[in-house]
Amino acid sequence: MAKRGAQLDAEKFSCSICLDLLKDPVTVPCGHSYCSDCIKRHWDEQDDSGFYSCPQCRKRFRRRPKLKKNILLAELVENLKKTELQVAGPQDVSCDVCFGRKLKAVKSCLVCLASYCEEHLQPHYRSAAFKKHRLLEPCMKIQEKICSLHDEETEIFCRTDQQSICYLCTMDQHRDHETVPAAAERRQKQKELEESRLNVQQGIREREEAVDRLKGRIIGINFEADEVVEESEVYFTEMISFIQDKSSEVKQQVRSYQESVVSELKELQGKIQRELSELKRKDVQMEQLVHTEDHAQFLISYPSVSALSELTHSYSIQTAPLKDFMDVPVGVRNIMVNLWDILREHITLKATKQQFVPLCPQPETREDFLQYAQKITLDPNSAHRELLLSDKKRKVTYTEEAQPYSYHPQRFRRYLQVLSRNPLMHRHYWEVEVRGEGVFVAVTYKDTSTAGGYTECGFGSNSKSWALFCDAASFKFRHNNKLTPVSGPWSSRVGVYLDHTAGVLSFYSVSETMTLLHKVQTAFTEPLYAGVWLYPEEGDSVKFLKPQKRTSIRSSDELS
Repeated sequence: MAKRGAQLDAEKFSCSICLDLLKDPVTVPCGHSYCSDCIKRHWDEQDDSGFYSCPQCRKRFRRRPKLKKNILLAELVENLKKTELQVAGPQDVSCDVCFGRKLKAVKSCLVCLASYCEEHLQPHYRSAAFKKHRLLEPCMKIQEKICSLHDEETEIFCRTDQQSICYLCTMDQHRDHETVPAAAERRQKQKELEESRLNVQQGIREREEAVDRLKGRIIGINFEADEVVEESEVYFTEMISFIQDKSSEVKQQVRSYQESVVSELKELQGKIQRELSELKRKDVQMEQLVHTEDHAQFLISYPSVSALSELTHSYSIQTAPLKDFMDVPVGVRNIMVNLWDILREHITLKATKQQFVPLCPQPETREDFLQYAQKITLDPNSAHRELLLSDKKRKVTYTEEAQPYSYHPQRFRRYLQVLSRNPLMHRHYWEVEVRGEGVFVAVTYKDTSTAGGYTECGFGSNSKSWALFCDAASFKFRHNNKLTPVSGPWSSRVGVYLDHTAGVLSFYSVSETMTLLHKVQTAFTEPLYAGVWLYPEEGDSVKFLKPQKRTSIRSSDELS
C-alpha cells in the first residue's frame, strides 16, 4: 500500500483553484473535480453573471449545477496523504533502498550499515539469513557506530580519549585507559544534560517572564501616557479658551475705553474748533476796526469788539500716550512670563527615560562607535566675537580681531566658547582635532550662563557641563569646577561618545588605537550640545572631523 501510495502523483489530486490536495472532493457535470468549498466560492462570485462556468474547461451552465461527492477520489487523496506522511524530510533518516522519493526509515541495521523503510525492512523479519543482524532505531550516521579498526559495534566509551570504542580496542590502543559501557556513560551525561537543561529552562522562564513584564509595562505606559495626554489636552484646551476669552475681554475693554476717551477728546476738539472759528471771526472784526478811519464809528464799535476778546483762553492738551494703555501690555507680558515659569518649572515629566527604556549594550568596537557618527555644525549665534568659524562651520579658530556677528542673547561674551547648532538627544559619536595648548572639548546643556562669572559659564565649571581639558601633553577632566587628572596617551584627536538615554558620556584619545580617557555615568535631564572653549592664544583651533575606520579600542586600564 505504501509503495502504491508512493507512486501517486500529488499534482493530479490537487484542486486547480487552491492548488492544494483536494479536500472533500466533488465533481461538476463536465467531469472536473474541486474542493467543495472552492467551487462553491467560485460560483458564488458568478451569481450575478447569469451563468456558471468550470474553472478548467470554461464550460458554461445556465443553472447552478448540483455537486456530487467523488468517493473514489476522496479515498485516493487520503492514501496520498498517508504516503506523504511517510516521505523522509530533511531531518529524517531516509531509506537507503528506496529509489526516487525516499520514505522514512523505521530501523537501521548495524550489520548492513543501512537504514530501511517498513517495506524494505521485511526481509530482515522473514529471512533466516538476517536473524543475526542487529536492528536499532533509525540512525543518521550509522557508520560511526562501528569501529573502523575492528568492524565491531562501539559499545564502550573511553573517558581518557573521550571517544566511543569497541571491546577489542580495550585490549589494544585503550588498554590502560578508563573505560565504561557506553550506556552507563550515556546515563551519566544525560543526567548532567538534564541538569543543564533545567538551568536553560529556568533561564527561558525568567526571560519569558521578563518579556511579559516588559510587555505589560509597555501597555501600562502607553495607557497611562494616553490618559495623561488626553487629560492634559482637556486642561490646556480650557486654559487656552480662558486665555482667549480673557484676550477678547481685554480687547473689548481697551476698545471701549478707547471709544470713550476718543469721544470726549473729539467733543473737546469740536468745542475748541468752534471757539477757534469764533475767534478768527472776531479777529477779522478787530482788524477791520483797527483800520477804520472814522473816529466816531471806531468808538461806537469798540465796546462790542472789546467784550468778545474776553472769551479767549488757552488749552493744555496732553499728547503723550495714556498710562492706562501702557499698563495693559506690560501686565500681559508679566502674566506671560509668570505662566511660562510655572509651566517650565512644574509641568515636566519627572520620570526619566531610564525608568522605561531597557539599556542597550554599549559599543565595544570601532565599527560599533561609527554606527553613531555625528556631523557636528557650530552655531554662529553662540560664538564669542573673537572666534572665527570656517570649513562650513565645523572649525573654530581664535583671532584677536572681533568678528562682525550681530547681537544675540545666547552669544558667549566672557569666554571664548561656542556651541553646536543641533541638540544631542540619542546616541552620538564625534571626533575633534585640537590645535593649541589650552582647549576644552565639552558637552553641555544650552542654558549655561553666557554672561555670568567664571563659575557660571565656563565649560566644566558648573553642574551643567562636562569638559575634557587638552594641553600640550596631557588631559584633565573638569565638571562642577572640579579638575581631575586623566591617564592615557596624548593625541591631538579626541573622540566623544554620548548615550543620552543611558546617561553615558565617554572621552577617547584617538590615534592608531582608541583609548578610553574618562567615562561619566549620570542622568541627563535636558538636551545636550557639543561645545568648545579656547584659551586666548592666536591660532588655537578645534576642528570637528568625520570619524574614519582606522583604529582599535583600548581602555585606560590597559596602559598601566
